[in-house]
Amino acid sequence: MNKSKVMNTRTLVYAGFLTSISIVLTRFLAIMVPLAGLPTLRISFGEIPLMISGLLFGPVVGGISGLAADLIGVMVNLQGPSIHPGFTLSSILWGVIPGILGIYFKTKVKGGNPFSLGNITIIVSACILFISLGLNTYWLSNLFGKGFMVLLPGRALSALVNIPIQSFITTTLIKHLRGMVTV
Repeated sequence: MNKSKVMNTRTLVYAGFLTSISIVLTRFLAIMVPLAGLPTLRISFGEIPLMISGLLFGPVVGGISGLAADLIGVMVNLQGPSIHPGFTLSSILWGVIPGILGIYFKTKVKGGNPFSLGNITIIVSACILFISLGLNTYWLSNLFGKGFMVLLPGRALSALVNIPIQSFITTTLIKHLRGMVTV
């Protein structure tokens, strides 16, 4: 049996599993918090499985997981007034950016742990600051016609709380999943 085919099938199964967990966490176990009178802040951990997919399997698989999670999630449970391609791009980036930074840390850290709490905190911080605080705030300001700076303070507070929580959860899960997933 071709070993690369087994690895591809295994990768597909694990990526599908992480994608389905992301959908459940994002669409069904999330809490919407209104800011400026609009549903602009979703408290959820649905990004963690997408980051793990990117970290374990690379940016391409991570991006595909993000795309699938967003498109299937919208079909299952639409949140918000309409479908917005910007949020789909953001979902893709939740898998791509950790995949790229994960490759960087794997090549940079010789003999050490590329998935240490410090490295994962850098990855999670980069994702939350760029995607959640930057892009998603921009998409929301365009979607609802509110100023970027009106939405930013509440979302920045959420980012400050989410960075350490998501870093700890991601590091803990990666530590346990790396032993089970051979890539």
